[in-house]
Amino acid sequence: MSSGVYKIGLLIDEKRYEAIKNLPFASKMKSMFGGEIRMLEVEVDEDTAKKILAAFPSARVDARGFLEDLPVAFKSALFEAVVETKSVGKEAFEKVFQKIDQIKEAAKKEKEYVPPP
Repeated sequence: MSSGVYKIGLLIDEKRYEAIKNLPFASKMKSMFGGEIRMLEVEVDEDTAKKILAAFPSARVDARGFLEDLPVAFKSALFEAVVETKSVGKEAFEKVFQKIDQIKEAAKKEKEYVPPP
């Protein structure tokens, strides 16, 4: 992995938007699909990226530096942590890693139900 900053893109639908629209980083969201969906880019430092990649072997870093193929359970937990901590920084990831074992369990169940691409 090259050093630096990575990103995780969280898709934000209307319901999620309502939860974060008044937070300071809401203005940083990018519109996708003609504004139908917004994406919140969460920056990930190298140490955190390594922890995430170690926790989820199917995850990878794409050419743009985004962490992809993360379980839905992880992205959901990250969004909840962002709302709870009102932060897209370390505080949110610390909250996620406090319950990483539960997230891994949920991710295993996803694999059982979701056919591979």
